[in-house]
Amino acid sequence: MNWIIEYKTEAENDLKDFDRSQQIQILKAIRKVSVNPLPQSEGGFGKPLGNKGNTNLTGYFKIKLLSLGLRVVYGLVRQRNAMKIIVISIRDDEIVYKMAADRISEEN
Repeated sequence: MNWIIEYKTEAENDLKDFDRSQQIQILKAIRKVSVNPLPQSEGGFGKPLGNKGNTNLTGYFKIKLLSLGLRVVYGLVRQRNAMKIIVISIRDDEIVYKMAADRISEEN
């Protein structure tokens, strides 16, 4: 069972910043993980984040697109089986994780 994929508005805008071929690869990776975005400890594809660069992203996960040098950060809304994309950005840990933390704090 695939999970519902939701995007923060900012993440949708992130996606639009990439060219069409990059968008296709990003969406393909997100769809692949959406089959089972749960943490690896629960048999899923989710690579958990924790405290990264002075940002606490415990409970969130990452998708690495090594060939593109990109990273996707997402959270889970288990009650709705939803995978919420928070940020899609370059793989620079400090940048992508700071962006994710800022966007998460805006929600709360």
